[in-house]
Amino acid sequence: MKHFDIPKQLIWEAYKQVLKNKGAAGIDDITISKFKEDLTGNLYKLWNRMSSGCYFPKPVKAVAIPKSTGGQRILCIPTIFDRIAQTAVAMYLEPLVEPKFHENSYGYRPNKSALEAIEVARKRCWKNDWVIDLDISGFFDNVDHELALQAIKEHTDCKWVILYVERWMKAPIQLANGNLISRNKGVPQGGSISPVISNIFMHLVFDDWINRKYPTIPFERYVDDVIVHCKTQKQADFIKKMIKERLAKYKLELHPEKTHIVFCRDNWRRNEFPNYEFTFLGYTFRPRAAKGKEGKCLSAFLPAISNKANKAITKIIRSWKIHQRTGITLEKIAEKINPIVRGWYLYYGKFYQSKIYSTLRNIDKYLRKWIRAKYRNLRNKVKHSCWLLSKIKKRSPIFYHWTIR
Repeated sequence: MKHFDIPKQLIWEAYKQVLKNKGAAGIDDITISKFKEDLTGNLYKLWNRMSSGCYFPKPVKAVAIPKSTGGQRILCIPTIFDRIAQTAVAMYLEPLVEPKFHENSYGYRPNKSALEAIEVARKRCWKNDWVIDLDISGFFDNVDHELALQAIKEHTDCKWVILYVERWMKAPIQLANGNLISRNKGVPQGGSISPVISNIFMHLVFDDWINRKYPTIPFERYVDDVIVHCKTQKQADFIKKMIKERLAKYKLELHPEKTHIVFCRDNWRRNEFPNYEFTFLGYTFRPRAAKGKEGKCLSAFLPAISNKANKAITKIIRSWKIHQRTGITLEKIAEKINPIVRGWYLYYGKFYQSKIYSTLRNIDKYLRKWIRAKYRNLRNKVKHSCWLLSKIKKRSPIFYHWTIR
């Protein structure tokens, strides 16, 4: 007996989306390749259990991801079965919630992107002298389950959607040693449904509220990363206080040390206010040297790749150990690293390109070392290796960063 009317086509479309996104196996060690060995049977089993109401998600696998600031972030990996089920619910919810979401919400939404949020923030910083750089303490770890379900119920009364969202939020976390950690709050990062739940919750808590109460206050939000623009310091102080009170009603709080009010003027009078820069989605906004329309040098409040992102990229380039890979050709090295370098440039090169390009030039340092290690007669001749690399660069620009102008 089927308690819920869940279309089989929805499960099939969800599977195709999971197949496209790939991803690691959960605690059952079933990879997407293994799942495909009995594709019809596995999809029918999942649909049958979800339709009858006897589907219960397995615990999520905890994977520790190092933070650039130190410490670790726990990423929760669901099984392939659970990932398909979550994707099906996300696909069900998306058409219902998308028309209601605010235009200034950019995270994990169709036809929205982080670069678009950065572009809008850049323009608004020119029109507003003050920014509230919000940091919600442990957002994903502290979302209240009952409040999140209430937020979802404002968009749908579909019983199976609400039932399974609740089960996913409460599914325990399995650590590497096999121990299980029960969860009575929080949304696990790593699940297909987590971005949708987070956006629905933050729409209720923040977007809809600030739009109704303070319609003249512009903002950009990417899930829990929020920037609010104000005309004056007094206005910024007031809005920050109101936001703090609003979050408290939903059992969230601002990080006292990471939440700042920032002065966003183009000039360099930094002593007027202690905070003159902020970081948003990997870009640091601050006064920077720029050229006007007539080529005149001036100062402008602009975004560029953050120091944190720069250091992370430099660390990855170093980890490739290009200079030690003398057993393969430069063409093979380029084939391996070009997709990564291209991704970096397309994101971090959107604004203030010189900053990311200077970071990517680190690759040439290791290529010169590769030449000296490959050709023994050049081992102690730095100038000759630089000359040879420049010749290769002109003759055949095989590396992506060589094609950047």
